[in-house]
Amino acid sequence: MKPLMKTFSCLGAAGFFLLLQGCASLRREPLPSSEPPLPAGYPSSGASSGGALAGWREYYKDPDLVSLISTALDNNQELSILMQEIAVSKSEVKARKGAIFPFLTLGGGAGLDKVGRFTRDGAVEENRANEIKDGRAIPSPTPNFGFSADFDWEVDIWRKLRNERDAAIKRYLATQEGRNFMVTHIVSEIAGSYYELMALDNQLSILKRTIEIQQNALKAVKLQKSAAKVTELAVRRFEAEVLKNQSRQFAIQQQITETENRLNYLAGRYPQPVRRNSVGFDKQMLPAIQAGLPAQLLRNRPDVRQAEMEMAASGLEMKAAAARFYPSLNISAALGLQSFTLSSMFRTPESMIYGVAANMAAPLINRSAIQAAYNGASARQVAAIYKYQQTVLKAYVEVVNQLALIRNLGQGYEYKSRQVQAMADSITLAGQLFNSARADYTEVLFTQRDALESRVDLIEMKQQQLSAYVKAYKALGGGSSATLAGLP
Repeated sequence: MKPLMKTFSCLGAAGFFLLLQGCASLRREPLPSSEPPLPAGYPSSGASSGGALAGWREYYKDPDLVSLISTALDNNQELSILMQEIAVSKSEVKARKGAIFPFLTLGGGAGLDKVGRFTRDGAVEENRANEIKDGRAIPSPTPNFGFSADFDWEVDIWRKLRNERDAAIKRYLATQEGRNFMVTHIVSEIAGSYYELMALDNQLSILKRTIEIQQNALKAVKLQKSAAKVTELAVRRFEAEVLKNQSRQFAIQQQITETENRLNYLAGRYPQPVRRNSVGFDKQMLPAIQAGLPAQLLRNRPDVRQAEMEMAASGLEMKAAAARFYPSLNISAALGLQSFTLSSMFRTPESMIYGVAANMAAPLINRSAIQAAYNGASARQVAAIYKYQQTVLKAYVEVVNQLALIRNLGQGYEYKSRQVQAMADSITLAGQLFNSARADYTEVLFTQRDALESRVDLIEMKQQQLSAYVKAYKALGGGSSATLAGLP
């Protein structure tokens, strides 16, 4: 008894020494703060600060746009690829969960064993060659038949396996948030391209109306030339302006084709006409932005939530790496039947075999691989914290920029509208003055040109305004009405 107690005392002392060794290896620098301070509010933006963000189906009222977004979310190849990556992450969670529980295997086998005569086993076998056991001679060479159930379990003393499981769950949740961020991005890109397409339609319509006006003016100039009131130079200048704008039509048509094809690509389909109603584009308005508080970005933005999940996963993985310094405990057992003949294998207890063992081990020499893995996990955790802080800062800056853009474009659009109206009046006045020989033809030409540019600029500003609303909605975390799938 005393030698046994002495052995256990030595093992306990050795285990305590290994535990101290493991603790000594885990010294590290303090971590940066994982909670980045956010301002209490946004700079003055004119956006509403209350309420919650609506889903994209409620935010975008155009039925053609809603139909296009729905098609894209069903068919987009990039989103489908991401869904397969989520499936991989889901399988990883199942594997990590399974590692916590004992492994039980069942198997059987048969074999034939012949040992040399002049060996110890051979001598024993020769002496027993003529023995009879229960009326059966022991055959030589001796066959072996059996099957057994084997039990193996790594006891999760230091939460290494549970931390790895929890880290896999966090990674899975991060991929889900990545999917939501992808949905938000696709919705935003489709909405922005859709409004760009409508703006191009209106620019083309304005250009065609301007060409008609200029063609009428060209006819009037030709009549004036016939009456010797203007020279051939005036006719050629007006004609060149008409031809320039006619050529410009094809550039806009090419832009329309490319924008349509971009939308079709996002929708996962081959090029085809995109259904839309571009009439009244200059009157289009999107709902007022509910900016809320900066702290809500942590809840609303999928990329912020994804970075948060990645940060949590890296912390758990660092803890799992640290646990490898400590002693591990494995329990194994086996129960089965074994015999040199099939007929006697199922006789118990003669053919029964069983065993149980517990093993505790800890790294003692050449711990550099474990130390390197721990240092790598620690560095990845620090990087994940900085990435989270960077994502939160980026989210806040994006919101501030887009809210300011909405405010400035809204004020600029009002002045641009007044400019367009003034230029429209100028065209009428210039025509009247030219017909009464009180204005030069160049004044008419330049007035028409400036009026066209102002109308096109107004449409472009409206498109920028709608795009700013789309991007602000995305920056605040809107655009994804998807819910997280259940954990496996």
